[in-house]
Amino acid sequence: MDTCLDMSLAAGYTSHSQMARVVTEQWVEKNMFCPRCGAGHLIHLRANRPVADFACPQCGGIFESKAKRGMLGRKIADGAYETMIRRIHEADNPDFFFMSYDLDNARVCDFLIIPKHFFVDSIIEKRKPLAATARRAGWVGCNILLEEIPSYGRIPLIQNGRIADKADICQKYQSTSFLANMNLTSRGWLMDVFRCLEDIKTKTFTLQEMYKFEDRLQILHPENQNIRAKIRQQLQYLRDKGLIQFMERGVYRKIH
Repeated sequence: MDTCLDMSLAAGYTSHSQMARVVTEQWVEKNMFCPRCGAGHLIHLRANRPVADFACPQCGGIFESKAKRGMLGRKIADGAYETMIRRIHEADNPDFFFMSYDLDNARVCDFLIIPKHFFVDSIIEKRKPLAATARRAGWVGCNILLEEIPSYGRIPLIQNGRIADKADICQKYQSTSFLANMNLTSRGWLMDVFRCLEDIKTKTFTLQEMYKFEDRLQILHPENQNIRAKIRQQLQYLRDKGLIQFMERGVYRKIH
């Protein structure tokens, strides 16, 4: 694997978006393996398939690829809002690849893998409908809020041009695969607890520190009348899955 983009593929294109799509998707097809099962290559699917660009010939996993010139930033523009929401509620929703690239130097700068089980409604932002004067008047797009995805779910394959180890990538993917068996409501709760954990900057944390997020979680889950018990339940679940470690009564340690 290397970080070079083959700019010869862009010959004959005048649109920057077309050039970027052809070059970056060819890079994924040539370089990317399946993070779910470790298969050495992915198959490029037919164009214009909703929310799917690549598939693994071994495990059947599907992947959507997004590329952005410059820094990835806090959010990534995506397609139709209703299509995205519908797809993340389906059993065969895709995992996502996010790439930032430098077209002038023909390089991949960053490349993230975000497993499908980290996609919940709250990370999909609905954009304003297109104006009545637009060609697709009334069309509603969406943004994917990268900043709302916990670091457990943002797995870097390339970071600032440096390539991570394949085995490490697959291990990180598998460490959270249990989320795929949870319904969206349960996953939403875990995502919110993940984000609270990440606001605690130390590796070791206490139950009392987690209780400080009680008001935030109450706003996010107004139907729940026992937030502290729910926090303890989620921590126990994360402990059982090996994502945090119990140290002593009321004290935990983050594994990642």
